[in-house]
Amino acid sequence: MARLSFNWIHGRFRTSSLYLVIALIVFGAVVFVLFRGHGGLPQEVSASGAIQEANSPPNSVASSGVANETAPPPGTSSPASPPPQPGLSPVGNPTGVPAASGEANPTVASILSQATALRQSQPGRVIEARNNLNDALKLPMGPQQRQAVKDEMGKMAEDWLFGPAAFAGDTLSETYMVKRGDLLQVIGRRQKVPYEILMQVNNIARPESLQAGRAIKIVKGPFHARVCRSTYTLDLYLQDMYVRSFKVGLGKPGFETPIGVWRVQENGKLIQPPWTDPDTGRLYKSTDPDYPLGSRWIALDGLEGQAKNRTGFAIHGTKAPEQIGTGGSRGCIRMYNGDAVLIFNLLMPVYSRVEVVD
Repeated sequence: MARLSFNWIHGRFRTSSLYLVIALIVFGAVVFVLFRGHGGLPQEVSASGAIQEANSPPNSVASSGVANETAPPPGTSSPASPPPQPGLSPVGNPTGVPAASGEANPTVASILSQATALRQSQPGRVIEARNNLNDALKLPMGPQQRQAVKDEMGKMAEDWLFGPAAFAGDTLSETYMVKRGDLLQVIGRRQKVPYEILMQVNNIARPESLQAGRAIKIVKGPFHARVCRSTYTLDLYLQDMYVRSFKVGLGKPGFETPIGVWRVQENGKLIQPPWTDPDTGRLYKSTDPDYPLGSRWIALDGLEGQAKNRTGFAIHGTKAPEQIGTGGSRGCIRMYNGDAVLIFNLLMPVYSRVEVVD
């Protein structure tokens, strides 16, 4: 009886142990699956993402976008950049004009000071001073300083251009010995200047009075003009040498003076020609008290820009000097009557250009 009980107890113990082992194996399997499902896979994905990002170049999105852009096909242009907004400046300064309106250039200040001293103390070196100032006009500077340079050059022009003497070293004028049979008109044409300016600088009352053997000053043209619509000014040049500036009147709203390049019309220089008002059809003669064209008429032919193929425009005098410096004409360039006479004596038909800019 006692032996039977022991065998029964031993069998029960072995059965319980087997169940315990099986339970431990099942528990271990469950734990393994749980830890692998919640820990390993996210770590792999996260690690993979970190490597990819670390191997990408900085700003990879922008770099990829630039690399995928294609150049526009021939004959097309890329879209224009938007215009700068108020208060913002584009990168760089391609025009070379100072950003600040009152900015002064110390190099220009030095050139101007030296040129003024030369003109006052050594008049014979006026050509050197003039050339230095003309070169200085190509440098960036503020508008006040630019005007100071132009004012000084205008004073010098009274000597080297409008005075009777031809200065040594000047490439724009020289002394000429009149030969038998010479005509002032022919001499002027050879130099591409009107004979009137030769009469003026040499104090010749009549072209017929020119005498052989006389030394006269000749000017080497042509003269040109540049009109600025925003400042109502006309800058006069002899070849590429600045001479002086004039105040002008320009076209009124709706009749703005066309920008572009013009030339003085052949046979287009007239003294007080008759004129028909296109609005009223009235014919004006020079003897009329309200004759509107003033002292001179210089007809222009349009060559480039808005001016191309345009006719009917001119530089002329005025009966309304109070409108100089404003827009009051139908597109013509108005001048004080005395200034119109001087410009008439300087601009040469066909050769002289008039550029109108904003």
